[in-house]
Amino acid sequence: LSFDRLMVIMSNARTLHALQISFGLSLAAAAINLVFGGLVVWVLVRYDFPFKRVVDAVIDIPFALPTAVAGIALTTLYAENGFAMAFARAVGEYGSVIFIAGNLPGVSEIAPLLIVIRLEEFRYADATAIASVMLLASFVLLFIINRLQHWAESRGGRGR
Repeated sequence: LSFDRLMVIMSNARTLHALQISFGLSLAAAAINLVFGGLVVWVLVRYDFPFKRVVDAVIDIPFALPTAVAGIALTTLYAENGFAMAFARAVGEYGSVIFIAGNLPGVSEIAPLLIVIRLEEFRYADATAIASVMLLASFVLLFIINRLQHWAESRGGRGR
């Protein structure tokens, strides 16, 4: 795959829109999760109320789904990063989202679905290019998260 071919694939309007939908909706889902998840956690930690255990169980139900097995392990490892993990999971969640994706090019087609479509069309270079962009974005996001975490720990460690 030459650089010129990579640029043609990545500058394709359908590819750009699928990536925009995937990353845009993932960011929106993570932001909503940050606000409401933070509120729910705050209430669960601070207050005792009837059916508190039921509410806690309802929150854990999505983690029991087969597509979230990796999410449980990652949540255990990175539980202190609610927003970062929500964004990463939203970007990478294929199993659940693929069933509700509209598959309308330029309207509701997500990048993981476009990758599968390209594979079914035997356009392996196109699928690889799109997947590489998502992989690169994930690596950049993890690098930024790690740098921010290191910065926060170094600043917090000085005051102690």
